[in-house]
Amino acid sequence: VQLQASGGGLVQPGGSLVVSCVVSGRAMNTYYMGWFRQAPGKEREFVAAINPNGLMRSYADSARGRFTISRDNDKNTVYLRMAELNPGDTAVYYCAASTALSREVASYRLWGQGTLVTVSS
Repeated sequence: VQLQASGGGLVQPGGSLVVSCVVSGRAMNTYYMGWFRQAPGKEREFVAAINPNGLMRSYADSARGRFTISRDNDKNTVYLRMAELNPGDTAVYYCAASTALSREVASYRLWGQGTLVTVSS
């Protein structure tokens, strides 16, 4: 099973961006999916997670109200829509797959390679 994240880039403060993650090698519909991020010099932190049918979501306090996690199981893809971005959101964003809805890095055993999001004017 492989996870491939994409969609990162440079965005101005206050702007929006959507990052995506495609799962290949196995159907995604049995996995809980999560997004994490890691800024330079900092530990990887939880951003958002979603259950297999998309009806349950969990957000970090920093993401709630600005970010939206969603999934399309037919396309084996999970999305993170980010709005009102600020320089503090600059990080490499990773998608990951788990067997439970969790905020813990250790709960996710499958990881993508990450996509860099830079928020700067």
